[in-house]
Amino acid sequence: MTATPTTALDDLPVSDVDPFAHDVLEDPLPVYQELREAGPVVRLSRYDVLALARYEEVHAAAVDWQRLESGAGVGLANYRTEQPWRPPSVLLEADPPRHDAPRRVLGRVLGQRALHRLRVRWVADAEQLVDEVLGAGLEFDAVRAIAQVFPLRVFPDAVGIGPEGRENLLPYGDHAFNAFGPPNDLVAKGEPRVAELSGWVGEQCAREGLTGDGFGAAIWAAADRGEITPQQAPLMVRSLLTAGVDTTVHGISAVLYGLASHPGEWDRLRADPSLARIAFDEAVRWESPVQLFFRTTTTDVPIGGTVVPAGRKVLMSYAAANRDPRRWSDPDRFDLTRDPSGHMGFGMGLHQCVGQHVARLEAEAVLIALSRRVRSIELAGPVRRHHNNTLRALDSLPLRLTLR
Repeated sequence: MTATPTTALDDLPVSDVDPFAHDVLEDPLPVYQELREAGPVVRLSRYDVLALARYEEVHAAAVDWQRLESGAGVGLANYRTEQPWRPPSVLLEADPPRHDAPRRVLGRVLGQRALHRLRVRWVADAEQLVDEVLGAGLEFDAVRAIAQVFPLRVFPDAVGIGPEGRENLLPYGDHAFNAFGPPNDLVAKGEPRVAELSGWVGEQCAREGLTGDGFGAAIWAAADRGEITPQQAPLMVRSLLTAGVDTTVHGISAVLYGLASHPGEWDRLRADPSLARIAFDEAVRWESPVQLFFRTTTTDVPIGGTVVPAGRKVLMSYAAANRDPRRWSDPDRFDLTRDPSGHMGFGMGLHQCVGQHVARLEAEAVLIALSRRVRSIELAGPVRRHHNNTLRALDSLPLRLTLR
């Protein structure tokens, strides 16, 4: 992974920063810069974990699934010694060979053929939503009016769950991503509803709770063919419902925030709507809705000039890597002339987000619908952050629009 180690583990730079503290969640950029400048590997003394914040080391760790496993959990807890609050994901928290069949099936279920069928419908749905929003006024909170509404409208339909109760997906996903961090107040906030929300999600994952033409039915059909087990099928549907809504909500919020706070970039997109996908990927790089994940070393691993012993938790800061000036020119700017490919916002390697093209299609549909109606987008007031141990999110994004 790196050159011959030269730094002993005890000689690594040490930081007492808490990446899950509220002041850091509100504005993590100074901490990311501090960690990048401290060195390629930094020990976080509060949690006794090793943190990677530079692009080179984060990328290398993300693709090295053999020596940095996900099966011990991608959060702070180690599933080898601690019981997780829910069954581990058969995708995100599994390594080969257990990971292979579910990944192969889901890659096909979410493939280009399925997205081609959804494109026309989602573009029409986005235009309808934009018409509704603009008809109600030209100043609104884009998080609640667009970023939350559109994914909750189209993605559960695509999975094949009914309209009742789908609002539960947001608090369930919020708790799932909070639980990857330490047992702090953010985790405690979600615990009173865990049983209720988990029960509802579990009901949606059963074959009986799904329509016959969605992603969920296609997963169960794969189980019928013996490509996955009947036990894996509901866990795969649950993975879609856990990770497929919140992250897209925050990604759409991020791209609208970038376009509103960099008005020249909206002009670019309005003149060339084909930039919609670049805009979304640039927003995922710039804001990194998924800020971090952990891996656990399976053997002694050389990283950044030191040897990390087996069994150590390693924090991979995707967000810090996505702002690393060693990799990106003017990294703090949201820029549609940039090629954002290679960003870490969807992970990298074997565990790269299998649903990323679905999220891109949702964002693209929204942006194209807006570009047809809207001449300018600007902030109508201060944004408000939503704190989560793993996600970078907005709670409120007040926008003011003018029409073409």
